[in-house]
Amino acid sequence: MNKSEQMAISAMRVLSIEEIEKAKSGHPGLPLGAAPMVYELFANHMKHDPTHPVFADRDRFVLSAGHGSALLYAALHLFGYDVSIDDLENFRQFGSITTGHPEYKVCPGVETSTGPLGQGIANAVGFAIAEKMLAAKYNKPDIKIVDHYTYAFTGDGCLQEGISYEAASLAGTLGLGKLILLYDKNDITIEGNIEITFGEDVGKRHEAMGWQVLRVENGEDIDAIGKAIEEAKAEKNKPSIIIVKTQIGYASPKAGMASCHGSPLGAEGVAATKKALGYEYDSFEVPEEVRNFYKEITKKLARNSAEYDNKLKAYKAKYPADYEAFMRDLDGKIDIDEAELYKFDSAVSTRKAGNIVLNKLADMIPSLVGGSADLGPSNLTTLNGKGEFGKADETGRYIHYGIREHAMAAIANGIHLHGGFRTYVSTFFAFSDYMKNAIRMSALMHLPIIYIFTHDSIGVGEDGPTHQPIEHLSGLRAMPDLNVFRPADAKETAAAFIEAVKADCPTCIVESRQDLPLLTGSGEKAKMGGYVISDCKDFEGIIMATGSEVSTAIEAQKLLLERGIKVRVVSMPCFRLFEKQSDEYKESVLPHSVRARVAVEAASSLSWGKYVGLDGACVCMDTFGMSAPAKKLFAYYGFTAQNVADVTEKTIKRAERK
Repeated sequence: MNKSEQMAISAMRVLSIEEIEKAKSGHPGLPLGAAPMVYELFANHMKHDPTHPVFADRDRFVLSAGHGSALLYAALHLFGYDVSIDDLENFRQFGSITTGHPEYKVCPGVETSTGPLGQGIANAVGFAIAEKMLAAKYNKPDIKIVDHYTYAFTGDGCLQEGISYEAASLAGTLGLGKLILLYDKNDITIEGNIEITFGEDVGKRHEAMGWQVLRVENGEDIDAIGKAIEEAKAEKNKPSIIIVKTQIGYASPKAGMASCHGSPLGAEGVAATKKALGYEYDSFEVPEEVRNFYKEITKKLARNSAEYDNKLKAYKAKYPADYEAFMRDLDGKIDIDEAELYKFDSAVSTRKAGNIVLNKLADMIPSLVGGSADLGPSNLTTLNGKGEFGKADETGRYIHYGIREHAMAAIANGIHLHGGFRTYVSTFFAFSDYMKNAIRMSALMHLPIIYIFTHDSIGVGEDGPTHQPIEHLSGLRAMPDLNVFRPADAKETAAAFIEAVKADCPTCIVESRQDLPLLTGSGEKAKMGGYVISDCKDFEGIIMATGSEVSTAIEAQKLLLERGIKVRVVSMPCFRLFEKQSDEYKESVLPHSVRARVAVEAASSLSWGKYVGLDGACVCMDTFGMSAPAKKLFAYYGFTAQNVADVTEKTIKRAERK
């Protein structure tokens, strides 16, 4: 390492700890220990261009250890990304682009939002899968327009999370040779040395999962780090992990101590660190020699996007049709025949309807890919005739994720973030809790991932309460920026998928195992989130329902009419979309003057309070289910037309007395 490189790395370290000190919060330990690794990667190995940060064939960098964000922001600033000194000085402040953990579409150069440990590793696996798929689809022997690497930066914490095992296992199985994991091994987490919790040989574990394992014993040795990165890039058939031994809080008074993981060093600690580094300049000052050194690197990096532009022009000239398709995929443009998707004429389960719609969409949208957590034949989410992605077929569009729900969802986020694909994943609804944090990240980043959840209620039957979701709908409905559909029949299912492929947010489609009748008046109106599916003049009450209970509500309406009681039936497949409608529309469906309302749903009553009000009632599930045939369970828990009619009649009479 020459003096200029030493100064460049010191600048990165000092800016990081000054960001944290000014904010009075943050994580200085990682930036001080890992700066040489990030410098070497960004300066000498990663294909990127700070002046054009999103050109299609750039290498992707994922900071899975998102608490080290101060280091990433310092690096982005020094290498010439649109991150200013003012941005660094406003680290973690209101309205700043330098947020506490990196946020997608907030700060240039940030490829994905990270912070929940391990998520970024799975995102990176998604990036690498997308790169391999897109390369197989569009590369030609003479022109490779997709040819880049994905680098994920991780620490001890990420590798302790179960999601990292799931993701790494799949990456090794798929032979993702362009995935490189940089492991900042400082042996420290918040509670102390990892020997108390994390004693296994991480290298052997990854080797057993099919990874190339490389080691650098001194995290200050950028030549050794650089050599390891090049070795990793040379391995085409295996992902690589580079285990770099570092010291948390390097050069600070708290070097090697857990106390510097997540607390500022203090003014004296910052001053002592700067002195130890030989970098004693004013706060946030970068000397001219360091500025000039980084500017020369930035000029060289600018060639990457320029060279790619020339490659694209050559590709367009020689392969115009493929070029147009490639650009369409990157732009995310779709063209679907909605009328074709609504073509149903008989009763089917909504999971079967979903299978039919999904495969029609796959024909209409060449960029649609996805898979299941080993439940494709049960979820009915396989893609007919589209191939199975893997070593034998890199163009296959169906992905076997294995029994890895959490990683599956986070990998799907990475596939979408990479660009070029729309994607879905699927499992049983009861297992959606395994995926919750990754779904939350989808919603935070507004990624239109399609989550297909089947076996939606006690209708699962004999598999019993472990597989019968109860609280899951309420939990997902509580999440901001997430559409949750529980369709009542095949046509509502089609509407859910149409909305999902058009949305700017993720969508959960919750489907039944059992057949559901095709309802009169269902279909496109479901895209409103809630609508009148069966009306009655001068109605005295309203029955609201979703999924399999909508047909039950309509049967109850008929029974009540025989008693001389008139009610309206409203299907409410997606609460969030209903709330986005105009006040006038919502009033036309659920007029405030009608206080007698009953919600019917084979799930928790928790999310219905807003709609039933103080005078309403719920026919819902606020207990776990049991193992028995589905019809027996629906009768036992009151999901019959007779019980719904009785509850509705009592609710109307109670409202009249008030």
